[in-house]
Amino acid sequence: MGTKLPAPAPSFTPVAHPVRVVGSEFMAPYPVELVMTEKSLTLREGTFTVTDTQENLIFKVKGSIFSLHDRRTLLDATEKPILSLAQKIMTMHKRWHVYKGESSDAKDLLFTAKKSSIIQFNTDLEVFLGGNTKQEIPDFKVKGSWFQRSCKITLGDESAVIAQMHEKDSAASLFLGKEAFRVTVFPNVDYAFVVALIVILREINADRTGTD
Repeated sequence: MGTKLPAPAPSFTPVAHPVRVVGSEFMAPYPVELVMTEKSLTLREGTFTVTDTQENLIFKVKGSIFSLHDRRTLLDATEKPILSLAQKIMTMHKRWHVYKGESSDAKDLLFTAKKSSIIQFNTDLEVFLGGNTKQEIPDFKVKGSWFQRSCKITLGDESAVIAQMHEKDSAASLFLGKEAFRVTVFPNVDYAFVVALIVILREINADRTGTD
């Protein structure tokens, strides 16, 4: 079960149809404000905590620089695995596959995300649901600047924004070895899905090896 989040005052027009990718337990009929905090002074890469604005823990994201392949796990507040994020190595577009739970089986593939082009000033992603096998038209897009911590997640035709990332703060956070930013998830949108996309965006921008 997803963690129940407090309902802020409604301020966004809901998308025409609910966006459910991971599960309906990670959806709310109101905007959800999340704070993602990354530990930057650590041997473990991809280590995030995700809280609501009252600092209640919603998710953790864990991974290790010592793993054979880049792999991240999204867990709920009780440490139950929700998603596995795995980078497909040796691909020019830096493609990531996301599976249910701890699986890496093709039948459990929920979606893939990749850079929309090889050479980019900003990192724009195209996202394809598991059933979109031809991958000619993306189901979602991520556009913006990771450096400025500002990006939008839209439907594939860009007709509607479903989530937005924006910088929270502050020099003090960085001094403590942490970086925090906010993510606003619009009503009736799967916020576990959104968090996974933000993690992938971060990992692609980290670009540690230059060979994948």
